[in-house]
Amino acid sequence: MGILARITSAAKSSSNKSSESSLSTGGHGIDKNRVLAPTDPNVINPVNAGTWETVRTAPVNHTPRYFNKAEADALKAVATQKREEARQAKRAYKSLKKLEQSDAEVHTAHRNYIKGVADHELTKKRSDANTARHLHALRPEYARLGFGLDRAENKAQQRIEELKAKIKEKY
Repeated sequence: MGILARITSAAKSSSNKSSESSLSTGGHGIDKNRVLAPTDPNVINPVNAGTWETVRTAPVNHTPRYFNKAEADALKAVATQKREEARQAKRAYKSLKKLEQSDAEVHTAHRNYIKGVADHELTKKRSDANTARHLHALRPEYARLGFGLDRAENKAQQRIEELKAKIKEKY
């Protein structure tokens, strides 16, 4: 269901009694493993430090040697090509970094929204609990009023019975 459908929907889902009970006793459903789970299986974190691979176009030359003209020309062509690819790689990595930054900003904004929803839900529940306490405090007065009405009804009924008895005596 889309966000607008959810906002405008008149249907309310029934509340889960066990979670209400858990909340009312200070319980929680916050699983630290889910909270700290990576956003992607390959994301870099202390548990997954990634690979330590590097780029190496040419093998390391451990011993001095001579190169002939063909080798030198070929290496120069590869070096020129790799310089251009490195420039493009830097641009691409810069863009990837910007994408990660944008994703993180959206993620943070969403989490701030979720925190706001949770804060306001608590405010609403606090208000509901306060109203419930107030209603409970009214119960004795309503009971007193009810007992008073019962007494008045009994007295009226008793008086009616007395009047009926008087009328029967006269006739």
